[in-house]
Amino acid sequence: MDKLTYLSNADSGYIDALYQTYKENPNSVDASWQRFFEGFDFGQTSGGETIPEQTPEHTIKEIKVLNMIHGYRDRGHLFTETNPVRERRKYFPGKELETFGLSEADMDTVFNAGVEIGLGPAKLRDIRQFIEDTYCRSIGAEFRYIRHPEKIKFLQDRMEADRNIPNFPIETKKRILKKLNEAVIFESFLGTKFLGQKRFSLEGGESLIPALDSVIQKGSSLGIEEFVIGMAHRGRLNVLSNIMGKPYKTIFSEFEGKMYEADPETQFGGDVKYHLGFSSDITSQENKNIHLSLAPNPSHLETVDGVAEGMVRSKIDMKYGGDSSKIAPILIHGDAAVAAQGIVYETIQMSKLDGYKTGGTIHIVINNQVGFTTNYKDARSSTYCTDIAKVTLSPVFHVNGDDVEALVYAINLAVEYRQKYKTDVFIDLLGYRRYGHNEADEPKFTQPSLYKLIEKHPNTLAIYVDKLIKQGSIDVEYAKTLEKDFRSTLQDRLEAAKTVEEISDERPMFAGAWKGLRPARQSDIGKPVLTKITKTLFLELAKEMNTLPKDKKFFRKITKVYEDRLKMIETDKYDWAMGELMAYATLLNEDYRVRISGQDVQRGTFSHRHAVVTLEDSDETYTPLAKLKGGDKFNIYNSLLSEYAVLAFEYGYASVNPNSLTIWEAQFGDFANGGQIVFDQYISSGETKWKRSNGLVMLLPHGMEGQGPEHSSCRIERYLELSANDNIIVANCTTPANFFHILRRQLHRDFRKPLVVATPKSLLRHPKAVSSLTDFTQKSFQEILDDTNVTARSVKRVVLCSGKIYYDLLEKQEADKRKDIALVRIEQLFPIAYDQLEALRKKYAKAEFVWVQEENENMGAWPFYCRKLSGSSLNLRVIARPESGSPATGYMKRHLAQQAEIVNKAFQI
Repeated sequence: MDKLTYLSNADSGYIDALYQTYKENPNSVDASWQRFFEGFDFGQTSGGETIPEQTPEHTIKEIKVLNMIHGYRDRGHLFTETNPVRERRKYFPGKELETFGLSEADMDTVFNAGVEIGLGPAKLRDIRQFIEDTYCRSIGAEFRYIRHPEKIKFLQDRMEADRNIPNFPIETKKRILKKLNEAVIFESFLGTKFLGQKRFSLEGGESLIPALDSVIQKGSSLGIEEFVIGMAHRGRLNVLSNIMGKPYKTIFSEFEGKMYEADPETQFGGDVKYHLGFSSDITSQENKNIHLSLAPNPSHLETVDGVAEGMVRSKIDMKYGGDSSKIAPILIHGDAAVAAQGIVYETIQMSKLDGYKTGGTIHIVINNQVGFTTNYKDARSSTYCTDIAKVTLSPVFHVNGDDVEALVYAINLAVEYRQKYKTDVFIDLLGYRRYGHNEADEPKFTQPSLYKLIEKHPNTLAIYVDKLIKQGSIDVEYAKTLEKDFRSTLQDRLEAAKTVEEISDERPMFAGAWKGLRPARQSDIGKPVLTKITKTLFLELAKEMNTLPKDKKFFRKITKVYEDRLKMIETDKYDWAMGELMAYATLLNEDYRVRISGQDVQRGTFSHRHAVVTLEDSDETYTPLAKLKGGDKFNIYNSLLSEYAVLAFEYGYASVNPNSLTIWEAQFGDFANGGQIVFDQYISSGETKWKRSNGLVMLLPHGMEGQGPEHSSCRIERYLELSANDNIIVANCTTPANFFHILRRQLHRDFRKPLVVATPKSLLRHPKAVSSLTDFTQKSFQEILDDTNVTARSVKRVVLCSGKIYYDLLEKQEADKRKDIALVRIEQLFPIAYDQLEALRKKYAKAEFVWVQEENENMGAWPFYCRKLSGSSLNLRVIARPESGSPATGYMKRHLAQQAEIVNKAFQI
């Protein structure tokens, strides 16, 4: 029970005593009580009403009226007029006077509690009307759960000052009408001209368009220079045309089935029109330049959330010097998706974290009250689809989509709040879906009662036109002319579209931050890239990076790690961590950005990296790479325990900054399956579908060490299954230097490709898995590493292998002094180095070739290589673990026996 409820039932003597204390010294009581008591002069109100003497009974009722005011602020959103097509669910207790211990008999009594809402002493009738108008009309506001008094007061004051929605100037009303007219007529035009074609129309939620327009205009006036929008398919064509400025002719050409200009070498396959992205530059009403980006998105609805956030964060870091007030993300959700898709929660949990925050996101929910065919009561357990907002204490405005001015007001307030407090804010736009999920569906099959109401319901444009005519803001002729002129424009663009043979790309990829880069050609893939550095620079950076400051106290084990790294310089044996960290150090030295995120990446899951170290006697951290030249561009963040959202975020980050080495590392390689949608829909296919290159690096720890099914395989077979047309790079490096070179190669080519690396676990400290200085300073990345321990004429069998098993085979080769077995490592699994394989076939002309892997036969690289090399001169057969539905055994003895059997078979001729 809160204080006010308690006091309303308490002995009035307490309140009398509090009032006496207030009279003696106003500052001696709480500020809320000061406001309550400050009008107690028992005289007359400004309206001439006499304030009754404060008897104990009346004082108690004052508290009850105050309780009512707070009750409306807390729960008024449950009793709003926000549903345009049906009655709201009933909630108890309600907002009847009796709920607050009041009655009709009190309606004309003057209460000083009116001071709380700025009315001064006022009749209960007027007080109640005030809070009804504020909290129970077209906008329902949820914000009282925010644990920040200043934020609550800001929203409360604004809501109560503008309780009847501010009377917009006529110019604003006409702009709202213009955008609403475009939204409604555009959908109507598509529906009649392209009958039966899927468009996932916005009909029933068209007020989104004037709302988005207002976000952009208001945001620009508050200093926002750029917006990045992420949304699913519903209403996307309307947003593309009427907000982003994508030419109507282009959209109509897509409906006509015209194809984009394609270069056969780039393997552009395209996508359906309501998945495509776009970007444009527009000018605001205040003559300010604004850049808009709409991220491409697949049918996996909310997948784009993390991508859009990553794009924004990348631009904050790269373009705006850390100032998040210059750019804002807008995420447009569906009601069913925002309530049920887990990535929404994952993304929202990132919003205040140092590695991922973007200064607050404007969330807009197109609330159709149905998901495909699922009723809202079956789509969630929460009261509202937006209850996820409470996780980050973000305010929510539920708005009737038919009251477009209320929506514009609420969304303007949302933008102000975002800019002021740098946190998320939600707009729940309550509308309906006039047709089925797509235009071929029959919604009456599943929602007959609802669709009887929708059939009779006028569209939002008709409602707003009628309102403006009644106000005298416009006349009938103005509205008719607006509609006629826009339909004529659309018809002209449609006629022009019919003459188009191929669609030109209005959103070139290789511009802006991508200027100077280009699409990859097939001939580029195998070309060597200069990634070596000078001996002087290597040694200089190695020493500087591993010399800890003397004035800071580190754990002895940490000090030893860095001392051991310095000793590597003397012994000329550099381990995996040194190879990796040197790649970062040299790229930073060349003025590239390096960003790494993932669970436990600062130390590394296997305690190998120690890129950030903590002092022994405090929580202060020290980052050696940040102290080097270019170190201000080094960022490494331990992520929240998410794969899906974080991987999407990093993809988005890399998509707008190709000059950043952007890395996501899975805690264990198999954990990447939590982000499989991002691999499938963006990483492997984004270039083919959307002509969008990306250079994201994914490090997936992999290797059979007897640690059971869940910590053995990164499922290499899955990434190879996605590999085609040189779309991604899949590697399994076995030396620190090769890993060093492949990381550097990502930024030293004039094109970008995603890179998946099966990184080691036990090899991190394997005495043989080391590289010398010359490997870093005189070589480049080697797709295939031949055996230097044998002579070709003596070899009877060539073992092709990849990854950790090489060292098990090497141990056997050296122990048995076998010169008749050549161990050849495939370091880059895809794209396949066919020329090098052919050269090996010629070199070892008399030898048989076998593929040896530690993974099960139905996993690892074998299924892919078996298919790709079928019928080749290599005539491969496989030695592997037996087929299995599980990646590895959970029993160490069985693991060791299986591993020994594979190794022994490899050497049995």
